[in-house]
Amino acid sequence: MPHDSITPNLLLQAYASGVFPMAEGRDDDELFWVDPDARGIIPLDRFHVPKSLAKLVRQEKFDVKIDTAFRDVVNACSMPARGRETTWISERIEELYTDLFSRGFAHSVECWLEGELVGGLYGVSLAGAFFGESMFHTKTNASKVALVYLVGRLKAGGYTLLDTQFITTHLQQFGTQEISRLDYHQRLEKALTHTTADFQRLSPWASGESVLQLITQTS
Repeated sequence: MPHDSITPNLLLQAYASGVFPMAEGRDDDELFWVDPDARGIIPLDRFHVPKSLAKLVRQEKFDVKIDTAFRDVVNACSMPARGRETTWISERIEELYTDLFSRGFAHSVECWLEGELVGGLYGVSLAGAFFGESMFHTKTNASKVALVYLVGRLKAGGYTLLDTQFITTHLQQFGTQEISRLDYHQRLEKALTHTTADFQRLSPWASGESVLQLITQTS
């Protein structure tokens, strides 16, 4: 689809319908829609935090911030990394999601170390659904810590669906499940009725311990 035919409003409608865009490469002007037969999700009430990661979160090695460097996170996610020589995050996609961010529909969770952005993730927020797009790290476990803080924030905010799009080896350790397209669309429809969900409900200064307590709370 020509890049100029996709607007931020159309993008939000696509997410509400269960599809998302991708590009073939960083410089690709064309985008295509994806609606996988099998979808990856992380059940928020069964998110698993490995003991070593929980210890790291409690130590608060990283300064975790919300929405302070959204475009930098997207750009970092588009860079080549081990096992990923190419990217589906084109410059047009970066522009579209930055526009969604300016409208309050996209967010970043960032890990900083000594003033340097060393890991994070970003995604789209729509009612009670959060669509995780991508994550990166330049310091060990930084993206994992960002994910823990994301889940704590989603639980505090009243979300019911965390969409990971696909299952990866990296995500399996956290309890990611693969569900059918039909099951996903049913869960999405229900999540979109939770219009009071609020990404900002959790304080940006929440401690690692309080985030872990949120995660272990039953709904």
